[in-house]
Amino acid sequence: MLICLTASHKNAGFDMLERLSASAEHAGPRLADGHDGVRGAVVVATCNRFEAYLDLDTPEGDSPVGPVHEAIRAVGDVAGLAPDELRSTFGFVHGNAVAGHLFSVAAGLESVVVGEGEIAGQVRRSLERARSEGTTTPELERLFQRASQTSRRVKNRTGIGAEGRSLVRLALDLAESRVTDWAAARVLLVGTGRYAGASLAALRDRGAVDVAVHSPSGRATRFAANHGITAVGAAEYAAAAAAADVIVTCTTSERHVVDRALLDLGRTELAVTDAAAPLALLPGAIAADRAEATDAAPDAPRQLVIDLGLPRNVDPDVVEVAGVELLDLETIKIHAPLEEFGATDAAREIVDRAARNFGSVGEELDLAPAVVALRRHVFDVLDAEIERARARGDEDGSTEAALRHMAGVLLHTPMVRSREYARSGEQQAWLDGLEAMFGIRAEPDAAAEEAVPAVERRDADAG
Repeated sequence: MLICLTASHKNAGFDMLERLSASAEHAGPRLADGHDGVRGAVVVATCNRFEAYLDLDTPEGDSPVGPVHEAIRAVGDVAGLAPDELRSTFGFVHGNAVAGHLFSVAAGLESVVVGEGEIAGQVRRSLERARSEGTTTPELERLFQRASQTSRRVKNRTGIGAEGRSLVRLALDLAESRVTDWAAARVLLVGTGRYAGASLAALRDRGAVDVAVHSPSGRATRFAANHGITAVGAAEYAAAAAAADVIVTCTTSERHVVDRALLDLGRTELAVTDAAAPLALLPGAIAADRAEATDAAPDAPRQLVIDLGLPRNVDPDVVEVAGVELLDLETIKIHAPLEEFGATDAAREIVDRAARNFGSVGEELDLAPAVVALRRHVFDVLDAEIERARARGDEDGSTEAALRHMAGVLLHTPMVRSREYARSGEQQAWLDGLEAMFGIRAEPDAAAEEAVPAVERRDADAG
């Protein structure tokens, strides 16, 4: 049985999401080892969601309460959150609805910015991390691989994601009212991961040319060389932060990389370097506005800090520094645009169809051991009859050919009916008939796994 425990911007506070995200890398193994009923786990953690996808060793119709409660306790343990708090927050998705939910998430339909492009890669990397941790199962593999296929189909067939939507771009859209000229703005990018590349591309799309990068982990030099920008080392970081018009943070650091102390130190360093520097060192867009403002002190430059990190990269105390404004994920979420209903409806139709196909294949796979057992039974009888025919002198092989043809004809109808019964949810009727007719009671075994690839190929072709 597949289940999903989900906390997102729709049902959880930012503080809880921050703590869940900070502990995500430890959650998968803890979930998989926490209860005998949990066969595998994949954790998806982004800046606006934490989701645990579990494969439970629980027959349909049986209660999954035990494994689910233990899973919630496991998440609480690694995140430092009370199980009761999580139980009252987590959404619970189970059965075939899990596929529909994940496919919708991977397609960007559940994101703050509908159709954002980053989420598909985050879902894919979640599966890769689970593989490296050894917490996946065949069913979770199938679920996440189909999620990636569906997200690509949505992107290729609808307008969703066509404009490169992302939190980065939405944040910069919101910053437009604060930055009068991106070409004149001095920008400091803090972070060198995948999100940093997207941030730099979005900044350049708006005309930013004076961009420097700092990495708390020491990777700035390589990132800067690859992207044609300037690297800022640890010794120059405070001054560079104080001199920037716009600071964009997007690291996975678990500590604040920008705070009041950093900006105060940087402004002091600038003032010591050149007594006239606080205004002179600040270029273009914001410095010009400050110089013209009659109510602005000459030593209070306007700065915009955009925090795209989770956990938070920026200490909220930066707003106590004169002239500094903070734009964080909570603020960005409030300003998320409404869905474009036409494209979104088309995308949801693709997702729903893919989820139905996923469920149908899953139901067919439930019958796979019985199908294999029936085929084995028929071919065992066939082999015995062929041996008997050869002993009687079937030199030209005509009797063997006729017997093999007859076995194929006899198997055709049961195979077709197995798929029909599975898709109508009546697998048990087919299994009961198999036992009544042939005395076959199938148990899952390695041979059943051989039936999976063919079923998967047929489903992929149909999609």
